[in-house]
Amino acid sequence: MTKTRIERSDREWREMLTEEEYRVGIREGTERAFTPGNHNDEKRDGLFHCKGCDTPLWSSEHKFDSGTGWPSFWQPASEGVVATKTDFKMILPRTECHCAICGMHQGHVFKDGPPPTGERWCINGVVLEFRPAE
Repeated sequence: MTKTRIERSDREWREMLTEEEYRVGIREGTERAFTPGNHNDEKRDGLFHCKGCDTPLWSSEHKFDSGTGWPSFWQPASEGVVATKTDFKMILPRTECHCAICGMHQGHVFKDGPPPTGERWCINGVVLEFRPAE
């Protein structure tokens, strides 16, 4: 998937997002685990789109119940839509993931997931919009 990179000013982000979406997606925060409506319990077939640019980032085909209280996936929906960087905000470094198109913070990826990748992409549902399959 090739899509043009989207750049927005802080003012533009603040105008288009709720306070919580901005805190999590732009300020790289984390929503509380088991937050109602965060898509953790979403079981339907479909795609989870980035609220910042509408890019489909995650597929229900790759979703699993990690028991953590956040939507978890064993891989992104397609190659090149999610980028990573090292996050040093905690004592130990973690791998942060964000939308490769608009840069919106998604969550973190860990090496304790299920086969076939062994990865757990732990995602903040507040930065996603779910679209069920037709």
